[in-house]
Amino acid sequence: QVQLVESGGGSVQAGGSLLLSCVASGYTRIRGHMAWFRQAPGKEREAVAVIGEGGAAKYASSVKSRFTISKDTNKNVLYLQMNSLEPEDTAMYYCATGGSNWYYSFESFGAADFRYWGQGTQVTVSS
Repeated sequence: QVQLVESGGGSVQAGGSLLLSCVASGYTRIRGHMAWFRQAPGKEREAVAVIGEGGAAKYASSVKSRFTISKDTNKNVLYLQMNSLEPEDTAMYYCATGGSNWYYSFESFGAADFRYWGQGTQVTVSS
């Protein structure tokens, strides 16, 4: 059974950085596209960054140049390096795997495209 466990969340001041990690177990090897989503209170879950099986990455316009998604296939770990954090980045962050659709437009990626989900890690950015 596939399990995803996120870590690395916390509380930081605006301008700070955090590195989120997501360890996948139950795989012999990570398969499918992977992604980070986030959900703020009262808002829908939104895609933040996705990475394809070949390593290509796409980002939401709100985080482009500040966030970097990467993965270590040998260790089955997905990362999200978040720099220059803003209060608007405050949310629960979720990793997702098992994505089978790759879109030209980042805005086309949605939660329904991913099969496995972690429980989330909270990120709080204060001004």
